[in-house]
Amino acid sequence: MAVVIDAAMMPATELPQIYQPLCRHLGLTGALPYTPHWSAAADFLERIVAHAETARPRRIVECGSGLSTLMLARACVLNGAGEVISLENGAEFAAATRAECARRHLPARVLHAPLQDYAIAGEHWPWYALDEMDANDIDMLVIDGPPGFLRPEARYPALPLLRHRLAPGCTIFLDDAARPDEQALVARWLTEFPELGVNRLALERGCCCLQV
Repeated sequence: MAVVIDAAMMPATELPQIYQPLCRHLGLTGALPYTPHWSAAADFLERIVAHAETARPRRIVECGSGLSTLMLARACVLNGAGEVISLENGAEFAAATRAECARRHLPARVLHAPLQDYAIAGEHWPWYALDEMDANDIDMLVIDGPPGFLRPEARYPALPLLRHRLAPGCTIFLDDAARPDEQALVARWLTEFPELGVNRLALERGCCCLQV
């Protein structure tokens, strides 16, 4: 299954004003991958970057790539340690983000992970292929994909498929948590993984923060 999402490169100085302080804080200049509909909201990016800077995770995995990839990888550079591994279903978008990270010498691996069919809990789910994802001991997991239009609760597979790879103390950030589908899948996660702590953050699009 192929789902292609286009993202334009935009000069950092032309991003909406609300993104500017974080770009300046991270020292990100030049063209950045941004589209109004698909890029994460500024307050979500601020929250995950702040966590990366304070918790100093060694291994960050994100579902979906783009502006968040550059910002998290730049936070790793400022920390002096850590790497970002991104799962991206769009081949061209993965290549573009990968090239931009390489151009900036950022510690990020953007994996082309086409959506494939998984059978979980008696249902079929399109989710990222994990053939190239060798990461274990994940300290921070950012879930901002796949797109919600694929099916109800489209991001549910993240924990059933990655839970065994999460390090003790891993923090999970789910974007768009104000949507009914995300609220439903969080309730499902908490039933299946009752050991998780949860904190719901009142961000622009909602954010659910879970702790292993």
